[in-house]
Amino acid sequence: MSSPFELIDSHCHLNYDYDGKSAGELVSEAGAAGVSALVAISVEIESHGEVVAISEKFANVFHTVGLHPHEGMHWKASDADYIRQAARHPKCRGIGELGLDYHYESSPRHQQLAALRAQLDLAIELEQPIVVHSREAEDDLLPELTRYAQSVKAGNPVGVIHCFTGTKAFGQACLDLGFYISFSGILTFKNAEDLRDAARAYPLERILVETDSPFLAPIPYRGKKGEPRMVFETAKKLAEVKGLSFEEVAKVTTANSKRLFRLP
Repeated sequence: MSSPFELIDSHCHLNYDYDGKSAGELVSEAGAAGVSALVAISVEIESHGEVVAISEKFANVFHTVGLHPHEGMHWKASDADYIRQAARHPKCRGIGELGLDYHYESSPRHQQLAALRAQLDLAIELEQPIVVHSREAEDDLLPELTRYAQSVKAGNPVGVIHCFTGTKAFGQACLDLGFYISFSGILTFKNAEDLRDAARAYPLERILVETDSPFLAPIPYRGKKGEPRMVFETAKKLAEVKGLSFEEVAKVTTANSKRLFRLP
């Protein structure tokens, strides 16, 4: 049964494993639920072609290009040339997923920083918004985002802090720089009251919703693979937290995603 409301999953990984479910099935089921568009996020250069192939196959799927901080150790000069070329694709709508992750430190911090700075410079050059991954690295990340945001051409979208789990102060600092804040299924988790407090405080006009699928399935789907259709649970929780109608949250977050990613 289709929904009378429209939502956009602003961050999903459609080229990952979904226990045999195809990208086509994910997109179709999301559409039936009322998800009008999906942004398929790239995390490494090697698999970027898979993301593009999915984006090209479905009219309502768009994509990004970039290197996740986990992959920072693999950054090389030729990657910049690849991103420049890939960003010309008519459905490429952002640079990322980039950022810093000091929780897992899958790549050494200095290499994460080098990859981040290179990609921020590319985003400025290419006039594309960025998709930011931030985990336990706010002190190092905020100065980099500040330098970047101050260099973005006036009128161009700055970017989004995806799957926000940071401190309330960090989120506000990012909002002040022009970023959007995106909430995932974590917003529905029982132990996420601090996150709900942040969502309550931030203006709806600067908020997106996402699944980060196949990760972080929201309640009531915990223990299952996350899927784009589940973005409705995050939007419902956001409406509850902010004391707004679901219709208002759907309308505004969808408009925000369209504005950030320049979606039709």
